[in-house]
Amino acid sequence: MTRLYPRQPVPELSVATLAGAQWVLSAQKPERFTLLVFYRGLHCPICRKYIGELDGLIDEFAQRGVNAVAISNDVKERAQQAKETWGLKNLTIGYAMGLDVARRWGLFISSSRGKTSAGIEEPAQFSEPGIFLIRADGTLYWSQIQTMPFARPVFKEMLSAIDFIIKNDYPARGEVLP
Repeated sequence: MTRLYPRQPVPELSVATLAGAQWVLSAQKPERFTLLVFYRGLHCPICRKYIGELDGLIDEFAQRGVNAVAISNDVKERAQQAKETWGLKNLTIGYAMGLDVARRWGLFISSSRGKTSAGIEEPAQFSEPGIFLIRADGTLYWSQIQTMPFARPVFKEMLSAIDFIIKNDYPARGEVLP
């Protein structure tokens, strides 16, 4: 599995979006950061709540110079269903990210266990959650990857952390390579 390090370039990323355009990480020009949120997909009831919270905070992230995108391995139809049933109105939704791409980003991969508590069948394989805050220069600032859908970083706390980072010009930590 790949390990990404702060202050180092991240892998290229390009995914189709529900808006009809291709989202390309290297083409992003945020004032400060790009926030990548990899989520499990339509089948995940925790993702529904989590991605919904992010959707409601898009303007607050934008005020801090942060562009956000949520990406899953779901096919277009499942991603569209998630957008509609979850009531997402503001967030860029990327879909059909390959598992090879998920592995390059260090995400954990799970196999289907059938239907979830939401009554939706899991895909045969899918990536577990991961969050990456990427500087405008394409280097990693902060990340968190998970093996489970539970206990994810709180977006409102991330906003407070970003305020602190901006105010104090706080450097990326964990940068020492092996």
